[in-house]
Amino acid sequence: MGKQPLGCVLMFSVLASLGLVSFAACLVAEAKRSKKVDLKLDGKMCFLPGKSDAFELGVAASVSLCTAQIIGNVLLCASYWWSANTRKPKKPTLTAILLAFSWISFGVAAILISAATSMSRAQPYGEGWLDGECYLVRDGVYLSSGVLSLLAVFTLIGAASITITNNQVLDQAHKINA
Repeated sequence: MGKQPLGCVLMFSVLASLGLVSFAACLVAEAKRSKKVDLKLDGKMCFLPGKSDAFELGVAASVSLCTAQIIGNVLLCASYWWSANTRKPKKPTLTAILLAFSWISFGVAAILISAATSMSRAQPYGEGWLDGECYLVRDGVYLSSGVLSLLAVFTLIGAASITITNNQVLDQAHKINA
C-alpha cells in the first residue's frame, strides 16, 4: 500500500468519508430523536408511537462506523504484514497509542449509538424498552457518539499513515544501504 500513493489517498478518503457519514447521521439523529412530548402515558403504562427517524439514522451511523473501523484495521494490518515480509517491522509507540485510542473511542461510540438507536424504536403499551418502562434518548447522546466516531476514524487514519510513512522511510533506507 505504501508504494502506491494513489491507493493510500483513496483508502484514507474512503475512511474519512465513512467517518463523516457516521458523524452526520448522528448529528441529524440528535435532531430527529423522540422528544418528551412524543411519549404517551396511561397511568403506569407508557407508549412511544412508531419508531423515529433517529432509528434509521442510528443504523446508518453504526454501519458506517463499523465499516470504517474494519477497513482501517485491515489497511493497518496489511501494511504491517507487508513490512514484516521484507524486514523486521518496527511498531512506533505513537501508532500503538493512536490505535488504542481508536479502539476505545470506537467501542464507546458503538455502545452509545446502539443503545440510543434501540431506544428510538416503537415502545408499545406495557412493553416499553426495558422491563416495561419507556425510555427516551437524552440530549447529546447522539452528538457525543458522533464526535467519538470521528475521533475513532481519524485516529485510525493517523495510525495507518504513521505506519505507512515509517515503512516507506525504512524501505528507502534499506534500498540505500543495499
